[in-house]
Amino acid sequence: MKIMAVDYGDVRTGIAFCDVKEILASSYCVIKESYAPKLVDKIVNIINKEKAEMVIIGLPRNMDGTYGFRAEKCKELGALLSHKTDVPVDFEDERLTTVIAHNMLSSNNVRGSKRKNVVDAVSAVVILQDYIDRKKK
Repeated sequence: MKIMAVDYGDVRTGIAFCDVKEILASSYCVIKESYAPKLVDKIVNIINKEKAEMVIIGLPRNMDGTYGFRAEKCKELGALLSHKTDVPVDFEDERLTTVIAHNMLSSNNVRGSKRKNVVDAVSAVVILQDYIDRKKK
């Protein structure tokens, strides 16, 4: 199944996809859009273009497992996507994915504006890889 992951941010939203065998997640793009209705339209266009069969949205949780304000925004995005497409939407815990993405980029010597432009897509990769690995167990 071709699964798309979304790392929803205030300014930038990272997109990643896995292969149809659900083995490896790869970054796709970063969408620079802060207005939710326009963002949803852009995500729906990618879903249709890439023929995604499922969407996973990173759901930020506090370290104690509770949900905060940002998690509600992600759930709202999921609801908006569900209204615009028939593709199922699910959520994956995204605690520490941005830290992991920054560490991955640091180990590959990606710094400054290059990092800023790709960190959200790398976070989406981490979210999706966590999802497909958990699903296999």
